[in-house]
Amino acid sequence: MFKIAKANFAAPFAPGSLAFDSQDPDLLAQFCVSEGWTGDLSSGLIKLGQWSTMLHGLSSSECGLLSLMHCYDAQDRARILDLFEQAATATSSFCYSTTTRGANGNRQPIFCVGESIAADERHSGSMVGVFLFPRFKLEPGSQLATRQ
Repeated sequence: MFKIAKANFAAPFAPGSLAFDSQDPDLLAQFCVSEGWTGDLSSGLIKLGQWSTMLHGLSSSECGLLSLMHCYDAQDRARILDLFEQAATATSSFCYSTTTRGANGNRQPIFCVGESIAADERHSGSMVGVFLFPRFKLEPGSQLATRQ
């Protein structure tokens, strides 16, 4: 899944579309680890939390996009790079999913949802998002079922 949409942050959400009273962070935590991240488009620096750093196989919580993507499935990298490039040039909302391969051969699914504010005369450009890591790993050679 690779999606990008031009954002209109001035447009309000439809009434009732975000029922905040029904959100349950404990339920989310039961099924996945979630952690926020930020990106500075002027420097190209992405800042991750502790879990995201570890699950991306990085030694530092600050990295560039190519370092972030080094552990992603090879067939997904070009599409994710294209998605980030589009988000950097136009204020957007985006999402993607892929898997990482650990040292033991197991694969960890990753979901990312984010939004960008493109650089212009008022903003230097930034991104903010959340990674979701489901609380299961895939055995070597196994695949997630997908629908096209």
